[in-house]
Amino acid sequence: MANRLAGATSPYLLQHRDNPVDWWEWGEEAFAQARERDCPVLLSVGYSACHWCHVMAHESFEDADTAAFLNDHFVCIKVDREERPDIDSLYMEAVQALTGQGGWPMTVFLTPDGRPFYGGTYFPSQEGRGLPTFMAVLRAIDNAWRERRPEVMDQAAALSRAIGSRPLPRPGRDGASGATSRQAILGRALASLRAAHDDQWGGFGQAPKFPQPSLLEVLLRAHLRHRDQETLAMLTTTLDAMASGGIYDHLGGGFARYSVDRTWTVPHFEKMLYDQAGLALAYLHAWQLTGEGRWRQVMEETVGYVLSDLALADGGLAASEDADSEGVEGKFYLWRPDELVEVLGDDLAGPACEWWGVTPAGNFEGSTILHRPVRGDLARPPEIEEARRLLLQARSGRVRPGRDDKVITEWNAMFCSTLAQAAAATGRQDWGRAATDLADFLVSALRREADGRWMRSWRQGRANHLAYAADYAWLVDGFTRLAELSGQARFIGLARETADAMLELFGDAETGGLLTTGRDAPRLVVAARELQDGATPSASSVAALALLRLEALTGHAGYGDAARRLLSLAQPLLAAQPLALAHSLLALDLLEAGTTEIAVVGPRHDLVQAVHSRWLPHAVLAWGEPYPSPLWESRPPGAAYVCRGYTCGPPARTVEALVDQL
Repeated sequence: MANRLAGATSPYLLQHRDNPVDWWEWGEEAFAQARERDCPVLLSVGYSACHWCHVMAHESFEDADTAAFLNDHFVCIKVDREERPDIDSLYMEAVQALTGQGGWPMTVFLTPDGRPFYGGTYFPSQEGRGLPTFMAVLRAIDNAWRERRPEVMDQAAALSRAIGSRPLPRPGRDGASGATSRQAILGRALASLRAAHDDQWGGFGQAPKFPQPSLLEVLLRAHLRHRDQETLAMLTTTLDAMASGGIYDHLGGGFARYSVDRTWTVPHFEKMLYDQAGLALAYLHAWQLTGEGRWRQVMEETVGYVLSDLALADGGLAASEDADSEGVEGKFYLWRPDELVEVLGDDLAGPACEWWGVTPAGNFEGSTILHRPVRGDLARPPEIEEARRLLLQARSGRVRPGRDDKVITEWNAMFCSTLAQAAAATGRQDWGRAATDLADFLVSALRREADGRWMRSWRQGRANHLAYAADYAWLVDGFTRLAELSGQARFIGLARETADAMLELFGDAETGGLLTTGRDAPRLVVAARELQDGATPSASSVAALALLRLEALTGHAGYGDAARRLLSLAQPLLAAQPLALAHSLLALDLLEAGTTEIAVVGPRHDLVQAVHSRWLPHAVLAWGEPYPSPLWESRPPGAAYVCRGYTCGPPARTVEALVDQL
């Protein structure tokens, strides 16, 4: 018999609808039940593509005895972290304070008023993994609740105070507008990247390794500015090692979430939409900056993966694909030599095995995760390309990993921004149409007609949960990129409407920053604020960059003022830990370099293409349909106008003249 999750839209919650656990969704009704029963709340947070979430579910939540104990002694709440990042980040902070680490599945015990008093991540069902068993934890919590209630309440009060008394962000003494301060922060960030870089295998730090696209963007801008060989070597090592490793899908394109080893060989196999958006953009910019065709190939295949495998029939892009298929981690992606012979025949299987390192011993549980042993040698000769096509076709007959088919506004807007930039740079009109269609879907499905309020997620015709600051920030960015791609003024209108609403709904009067949740949303035990980047860039950092660009496009100084406040608030942390706010460094870099404003007036697609074909991270482009902005004022058609630092060059009427000014 299904539990209360049967009516949910989240695929993660629906995975638990047949558990014997009497799950509740997050809401006042669940906490009222805990108060009525005078029992603690078990909060379990995860996401659909999470391998260890599945393991804990199979071991514990599907076990009748464990479920009976849970139902008798707790009110159990399931939360999809992708739908409710506010809940996830708040209680993750509590778990990290208690244990020194975090992750998913996240298991937190709360008082009936929502205050955390104990927590952890994965708890096994059996002894032997160096962790207490889940049942041992449950019995201890139940005993403490019944026998030592004052201690539990003291712990809840102390932990809530610790989270709630975090120092509020305050502007830096010199302000982010100070050139010396900006230069020092950017210099310290580059030095930190050099110190953290693995010069042999690329990436930053040791295993497990995450791709971290924002750090790659910082390197790209540093190389654009300084053109030094050390920065280029870091970029080349990291980009080539990732694209050659098993973290990259050599048949279907796209990247897994992270690598469990230093060499990028064995991935955690789930594929997240936000990783594809960030990494496709990094490889796009690397190709534009260096002309290296192999990086364009990786970008094109990653975009192709998203548009083919994550695109939904009704519109929008799915959130992720699972790590598991048929209950086995990575099974969909693994190959043995005999399987290649069966698909390719003897003549083609030999070269294919050599190209992708397929051996009888394998590199993962007796099978091989395809990788390119010759690092950076990614341009496939014709016979290998034919092998790739045949293997991909054969793989399509396997049981595919589960797909989380909810549409997350933030991640879709992030990919829309990437796709718009990729379409502009490559001239791919099909990508341009796809980017516009994606934006139109978001507007129609995820913005309430009554009041224009954006929503967080959508699935099967239902939009759920009020959107967060990060959703709004990425929408502003995506709409401005679409305006630059298409020349359609309506996207500037959408960017302005969304930016205005973001500053109104999420503006923190106490600090001048952004709150995670809107002022119209139900309150949690502590107000959530975002400054540091996590798996995705923080709302504040995305907003700062998007607002600076929107100011340049529209001439509306209020957007730039808001962006400078956000960067000023981030400055103390940027100065101390610059890599924790990598995306804010991109905004700081724009502020340091100054924005180049380009307006192409009249039907001069040759001039537009000259801008689109170059990576100009410090430039904005207005063209096509005019909209209210000083960029259009008193400028005759038929030319491009380039302004930088309050100074404008002469009208450029030829591509050569424009390129000279750029």
